[in-house]
Amino acid sequence: MPARPRIESVETFVAGSSVFVRVTTDTGLRGIGESTAFAFPLAVVAVVDALRPALVGADAFETTRIWLRNYRALGWRGLTLGGAISAIDQALWDIRGHHFEEPVWQLLGGRVRDGVRAMKVIAGGTIAEVAQHACDAQEEGYTAIKVILHQHEHHMMAHAERIADLVGRMAAIRDATGDGMDIGVELHRNMQPGNAVALIRELAPYRPLFVEDPIPPDSALSFGEVSVKSDVPMAAGERNTTLYEFREYVEAAGVSFIRPDVGIAGGFTHVMKICALAEAHHQGIIPHAVPSGPVATMAHVHLGMAVPNWEVQEHVPQDSPPHSVVVDRLPEVVDGYLRPFDGPGLGMRLQDEQLADGEATVFPVSPEVRRDGSVAMR
Repeated sequence: MPARPRIESVETFVAGSSVFVRVTTDTGLRGIGESTAFAFPLAVVAVVDALRPALVGADAFETTRIWLRNYRALGWRGLTLGGAISAIDQALWDIRGHHFEEPVWQLLGGRVRDGVRAMKVIAGGTIAEVAQHACDAQEEGYTAIKVILHQHEHHMMAHAERIADLVGRMAAIRDATGDGMDIGVELHRNMQPGNAVALIRELAPYRPLFVEDPIPPDSALSFGEVSVKSDVPMAAGERNTTLYEFREYVEAAGVSFIRPDVGIAGGFTHVMKICALAEAHHQGIIPHAVPSGPVATMAHVHLGMAVPNWEVQEHVPQDSPPHSVVVDRLPEVVDGYLRPFDGPGLGMRLQDEQLADGEATVFPVSPEVRRDGSVAMR
């Protein structure tokens, strides 16, 4: 039996909104992971830097112990800590796969499906443009799409005008694609409970696969007040970072689908637990995977191969920089499905020469505003 690997170094690389972590062991094995805490990538780098001294020398196979040490050490919480822990955890599972010469999905219990169905996130625009984007996705082989229905301009509309325009968009998409396309509706946290309920009732005849985040994720109880008055499946959870937060959405928010992100919700070690919690309630998993880079995307694919209640995975093509150049292989959608690469671990490696001068994308702080200049929901 080969020696158990111990962590020798932990490196970080920034590319756009992603932070990639590479862990190297004293046996020469390397693993990679990605943080998707996209708003403040440099803060994630600082957290990894702070965690590094406690990681060096640790047994790389003790993923749960390392996860708990990182999470419990200071009683800290939040997306930047979640992003750092998640990237490190993915890298440790990648190392485990290389050690045992098996893909990560095999180590998670083996596959329960042959491929992970992809759900393309389509671009916004006018009603006609959105409908065309949906048709394009269908022609590309997708059987599921997600539309960010609520756009910036909707905050400037009167209530009836806004509802009419949003419903018109959904009607155009359904008319363009027919019933063979599953349509997820993203409202992007932009509405109050009463407005959201009114809209969702009018969207119901168009049979959405789900309606996601109609209100801000400030309260699972408030979300439940919307769900109980709605007749369509509800989805939430993309900003949650732990099992403990997801418990409240699973039990009190009336959701049909939860949306963990492997890049902020604890990596493989923790997301597997979140998925099991949802499975116990017969709820599906639709992971948050945009704006994930290629490493987090592939981590989701491995999870999807092994998790019974994985429904569909949102996706955008990653064929342009920085994502197209940071790894040696890119996840691809073939006939509407994502599949893991052949090979151990995640089946991909970072391209050092492309990451050497990587720059962080710093998102501008630009809150939505309403007609009177007040800050809108988001």
